[in-house]
Amino acid sequence: MPTPAMDRIPRLGGANTQILQQARLAGPMPWVIAIMIALTVIAVAGGLALANLADNARAEISGGVTVQIVEAAPAERNRQAETALAMLSNRDDVAEVRRVSDAELDALLEPWLGEAAADAARVDENAIPTPALIDVRLAGPVTPERLDGIRRALAAAVPAARVDAQSGWLGPVFDAIASLQLLALGLVLLLAATSAAAVGLAARSALGSNHDVIETIHHLGGTESQIARVFQRSIGIDASVGALAGLLLGLAAIMLLGRQFADLGSGLVAGGGLDLVDWVAIAAIPVAGVLLAILTARITVMTALRRML
Repeated sequence: MPTPAMDRIPRLGGANTQILQQARLAGPMPWVIAIMIALTVIAVAGGLALANLADNARAEISGGVTVQIVEAAPAERNRQAETALAMLSNRDDVAEVRRVSDAELDALLEPWLGEAAADAARVDENAIPTPALIDVRLAGPVTPERLDGIRRALAAAVPAARVDAQSGWLGPVFDAIASLQLLALGLVLLLAATSAAAVGLAARSALGSNHDVIETIHHLGGTESQIARVFQRSIGIDASVGALAGLLLGLAAIMLLGRQFADLGSGLVAGGGLDLVDWVAIAAIPVAGVLLAILTARITVMTALRRML
């Protein structure tokens, strides 16, 4: 038969369960979760954007070869460029070939030399001698053997030609991108571990501050699993609020950074946009964060209760 003392004990699973005396959002845990989720969102978005940028760049330069005619005399440079263009157009392994126009070369030089220097180059070709560029697309991947074949074919008729694979120019860029992706992955794992540690500390602190209440409930028939669910529910609510706030903060940072990079007007940077699958992955981060918090809380509480009771 229930006693007055038992009536004052909070019912496990009931609407008025108040084992955790900490008021919602009063403690640091929701804010810690928010910061961790925001940083994770930014790190994941950065890693996905870098992956898209690398994939788009590789697709764009796949099969690409650049032929430079490095000759100071304009007439001789133009003659060799036309000869190389004709020879490359007749090769079976070449899918597309075109000479880069003077206007495109001026646009490439202007950011480095300034508008005045570009104007001087247009007026007097001897002022700033620039190589003639020929953009070549091979029918298939670029291999060292195919590059050597093109060099040998041009060696006699076009002695000033320099043949390079476009992918070779961006090799260091791809290596740097891969390093940044690994850094983003390491940061995500570190943030996940830090979040789990913060939840574990919060759960142990709540257990310690409610030790007497937990023992009373256990003596009245409350099981370890029932007590753990109370902590899971409270921590789950705090984690959900923090995760939502962190997602909003992270999305705001992504939008701001995306706008800053878009203003650069670089074609390479433009290839680093996020697609629908990427946004779905980002939206799943707070859900994963809440699940991690609940799982960590349950493991921490169950382990502590077995020692306590």
